[in-house]
Amino acid sequence: MQYIGINHRGESWAAALADSRVFPLAPVGEFWADAAGWQDKSVSLTAGTVQPGASPSAVSQSDSSLSENGWLERGSVTEVPLVPASARVICVGLNYKAHAAEGSYKDQDLPPYPTLFGRWTASLSVGNVPVPVPAGEDGLDWEGEVAAYIGRRVESADEAEAGESVFGYSTFNDITSRRAQKLTSQWTLGKNGDFSGPLGPLVSRDEVGDLRDGLQVRTRVNGTEVQNGNTRDMIFPVPEIISLISQTLTLHPGDVIATGTPEGVGYARTPQWLLQPGDTVEVEIDRLGTLTTPVGDISLRGRA
Repeated sequence: MQYIGINHRGESWAAALADSRVFPLAPVGEFWADAAGWQDKSVSLTAGTVQPGASPSAVSQSDSSLSENGWLERGSVTEVPLVPASARVICVGLNYKAHAAEGSYKDQDLPPYPTLFGRWTASLSVGNVPVPVPAGEDGLDWEGEVAAYIGRRVESADEAEAGESVFGYSTFNDITSRRAQKLTSQWTLGKNGDFSGPLGPLVSRDEVGDLRDGLQVRTRVNGTEVQNGNTRDMIFPVPEIISLISQTLTLHPGDVIATGTPEGVGYARTPQWLLQPGDTVEVEIDRLGTLTTPVGDISLRGRA
C-alpha cells in the first residue's frame, strides 16, 4: 500500500494512494497512533467496504469533496509530508562506503558508528515543491536516499525488533546548504534549509522488502545521472541504526530515519557542481518511485 499526506477538512490527513487517486483515511496523528491498524483498514476502505469497528474518522461517503466511492483526484489536493509535527527526523551521514571515501573519511578507516544529525519537521516538503537557494550559498547539493518510517514504539531494541518496527519507506532528498554545513563540525544549519527535505509517497514495508537485498538509488540533475548506488552497500543497515538510536532515545510512530546517500554528491566533484535556480533534481529508487524537486531563488523563502 502507498500513502501520502494531504490537506483535508482543514488539517493534515493520511491518504491511501493508487495511481492518480487518493483516499483520505484519518488525520495524520490518528493514522500514526495505529499505523498497522490503518494499513489493514485501508484495504477495506479503498474497496468501499468499511469494516465494522473502523474509526469514526473514517471517510464518510457523504463528504461533498469526495467522489461517490470516496476517492479524490491526486491533482485536486495539496500534498503535505506524512509526518506528525512531533516527529524526530534523524539522518545518517556517510552511510555508503564510496560516499564516506569521497568526504570526511577519505584515506581513513570507516566510522565505527553512524554519524547522526537531526532535521526539524519544518524543513520537510513533498515532491514538486520548489526549494530556494539560501543567501550566501553558491548553490544547493543533492543527496538522494531512502527514508524509513517508524511504525511502533521502539525502546532499547535489538536489531530484530528494530527491523520489525519499520512501517515503510519513501524516497527522500537531503538537499544541503554546504557553506552553512561546513561552518562548524555540527551540520544542523546546513541540513535544515527551507523546503530542503522533500519526501515521496510512503510505501509499506511488505511491498518494499529488506533494504539489505538491494534497491537501486539514482539521482538526476536536469536529466543527467549524478548518483547511482545500491542500498546493499550501506555501512550500517536500518535495523542496526534503529537499534543504536533506541538505546538512548525512544522512537515513536511517525519518526523518520533518513538512511544516507551514495557517492556522487556535487561538492565532492572537480569542479564542484551545485544546484542553481531553474534546475530540477530527481531521486528514483526501486519500488519507491521518483521524487522531483525544482530549484528556485531566494524569493521562495517567503512561503516558509
